[in-house]
Amino acid sequence: MELKQYAIFLINLDPTVGHEIKKTRPCLIISPDEMNRHLQTVMIAPMTTKSHAYPSRVSLFFKGKKAWIVLDQIRTVDRDRLVKELGKIDSGSVLSVKKVIREMLVE
Repeated sequence: MELKQYAIFLINLDPTVGHEIKKTRPCLIISPDEMNRHLQTVMIAPMTTKSHAYPSRVSLFFKGKKAWIVLDQIRTVDRDRLVKELGKIDSGSVLSVKKVIREMLVE
């Protein structure tokens, strides 16, 4: 299965511990395409429809619903957890994701 950065996949996140986002839900692939071609794991950020406007979260509309990309819960998962591809985010959301990651991890 070919995985592209900024694609949204339905991913089974269980089992989890504590306050980690649970269940099977849409998640954004954030690992670069080069990593996705060679590794059996992918870096993802879960998505939710219930959130607050935290600086570490990017809001968007996906499939007609308001959603949030939860960049404060980035994790790496095995490809076996991926259920199916759901779509991709728009270019404006890509820029917002990059900005938040840069602010969280680089600056």
